[in-house]
Order: sequence, then structure tokens, then C-alpha cells
Amino acid sequence: MQEKTRKLITWICLGVAVLGAFFAILFALNQDKFSGMYNIAYGILLIFVVLALASILYFLVLRVINGGGKGLLIGLGLLVAVALIAFLLSSKTDLSDTFLARNDASQGTSKLVGAGCITVYVLVFAAACSIIYVEIAKAIKKK
Repeated sequence: MQEKTRKLITWICLGVAVLGAFFAILFALNQDKFSGMYNIAYGILLIFVVLALASILYFLVLRVINGGGKGLLIGLGLLVAVALIAFLLSSKTDLSDTFLARNDASQGTSKLVGAGCITVYVLVFAAACSIIYVEIAKAIKKK
């Protein structure tokens, strides 16, 4: 019975995620058509984002309770650590002053953009290193 409940909740969360992604894409592509309903569409989008985050937390807690979440928590912690270090390393001068003025952005926005770029660089480098490691380990095991 518990397995059926888990499957049902999984399908419901998947449906909410797909519906939320659909609304997000529709909202992003047709912002001018939603000019009169901007607040309503934005509210619906926020509700689906909150539901998606709640479902992620639900499965995270469920996995930790069942005993398989140690690696997941370590990976999540490392991801947060990389993002925090990238935020601390980024400067407020990643975007030019003309770009900031033209787009009505602040120095904080520039710092967040820099942190996002550094995070992506570190994660891509880590993924490339792990691919190289796996291929070398596979080649060594064959011999």
C-alpha cells in the first residue's frame, strides 16, 4: 500500500512540475499577452514553483528517512558550498556600467551574475574531471 501511495505522489508531483514548466514557458514567451493578467499569471507561476520545491523537499526527506540520503545530502551540501564560495569570489564589476544602466540593474545583480558564471565553470570542470577519471579507471581495469 505504501508503494502505491509513493507512486501516486510521484506522478502527482511530476504532473505539477510539467504543468509549472508549461506555465513558466508560456509566461516567458508571451509576456505582452499577459499584460492585463500579469499578477494572476505571476501568482500561478509562484504557486507552482513553491509546489515543485515542496515536492523536492518531500522526496529528500523521504529518502533520508529510508536511509539512502547520505550521499544526496553530501552532494547537495557540496553544491551549496560551491555556490557560496563562487558568490564570495565574484566581484561587483562583472557587468559593465553601461549594461547596468541600460538594463536598470544594480551592482548586486552584477555580483550574482559573476557568482552564477563561476559556479557553472566549477561544475563543468568537475564534470569533465569525473568523466576523465571514469574513463581512465575503466582503461586500467581492462588491463
